[in-house]
Amino acid sequence: MKMKHETIETNAGLLVILTLVVISIGGLVEIVPLFYINDTVEEVDGVRPYTPLEQRGRDIYVREGCYNCHSQMVRPFRDEMLRYGHYSLAAESMYDHPFQWGSKRTGPDLARVGGKYSNEWHVRHLIEPKSVVPESIMPGYPWLARRGLAYDDIEQRMRSLRQVGVPYSVNEEEYQANVERFGEQTARMLHIDDARENLEAQARRGNFDGDPSRITEMDAVVAYLQMLGTLVDFSEYDEGYFVEFR
Repeated sequence: MKMKHETIETNAGLLVILTLVVISIGGLVEIVPLFYINDTVEEVDGVRPYTPLEQRGRDIYVREGCYNCHSQMVRPFRDEMLRYGHYSLAAESMYDHPFQWGSKRTGPDLARVGGKYSNEWHVRHLIEPKSVVPESIMPGYPWLARRGLAYDDIEQRMRSLRQVGVPYSVNEEEYQANVERFGEQTARMLHIDDARENLEAQARRGNFDGDPSRITEMDAVVAYLQMLGTLVDFSEYDEGYFVEFR
């Protein structure tokens, strides 16, 4: 005997149970196959984990809520690609925890912002956005230039990320695996035991905030922004792929 819609719609408990059953079946259909796939994200040459300084910059970026207004995902639509550049590849975010994809934007997408502006521009923009973009509604973050960067726990942060699959190395075998995968220079930056020294060296070398006398939160945030979208050689990918509505 078939159950009538009226019976389901007027019985709240039954409706909840049947809804959960349908959602569970749909979820299993989507999730279970993933357990039988070795790699769900195709690796792309050039993509690497964040350096210690970049990772601290990303942590601060998330802490300050920048992701609420800026996505890091260029969708494969003509207008977005003309404005921001090549559409985003899944591999670009394979080491992001949490990832910054999304379609809600109050400000521009930042997936390709690296190298687009100078360090000085970013510092001015973060301190007083209207000084470089008069029409901006973004609030200023002047404290980033005043606060010294806390990085005593950088090794612990990297170890935590290692637990979720980010290939930071803790021994010689893992270090050599990173040498083969990313090259020796990058492998050195990904070795947890040398995290503090690597962070300090990159900050001094880059002098991202313009003040070589100290390492600030501004150094870290600018270092993070300046690497976004710079790891992949997009000339190897099809620039002609667009999705259009007609």
